[in-house]
Amino acid sequence: MKNNGDQEILQLIQNSKTREMGFRQLILTYQKRVYHVIRRMVLIHEDADDITQNTFIKAHQHLGKFNGQSSLFTWLYRIATNESLTFLEKKKKRYFFSIEDYQEKMESYVDQPGNFDGDEIQRLLQKALLGLPDKQRLVFHLKYQEELTYEQMSEITGTSVGALKASYHHAVKKIEHSLAYE
Repeated sequence: MKNNGDQEILQLIQNSKTREMGFRQLILTYQKRVYHVIRRMVLIHEDADDITQNTFIKAHQHLGKFNGQSSLFTWLYRIATNESLTFLEKKKKRYFFSIEDYQEKMESYVDQPGNFDGDEIQRLLQKALLGLPDKQRLVFHLKYQEELTYEQMSEITGTSVGALKASYHHAVKKIEHSLAYE
């Protein structure tokens, strides 16, 4: 479902004279939210910045394909989550990390002073989230931290509501198990 701000942005983008101004408005409106979505997936600020930039580059390249059946943020969210998942896969392969080595590296990042803002419970939750497969972590983030409905999540991820509910359930059980042993 689109909002009035989306309509104004789309009108600016559809006019060749105001297209760049419309795209700048799109960035101003959604950049922080997109960055936070990505940052929760990849943790490291510099990586999140790069992926955010790539998300908006890809959005700019494909604005003509935006069909308006979802909100602009849902569309950007889909691009951002796909870019984040692709980045994480490439990073694991590029550095030949086993899943365990990669998780250990990210956990040590969370443990370093100044890299993670939050109390001890937040730090433990973040470490538990790192133990989840990337897609389960994404589903948990969308449901728990972004408070999206399963229908919104389905629109973003292209995954059925039933599969998302199952992923969230499995993620919660794994997190509970992980926190119980901390």
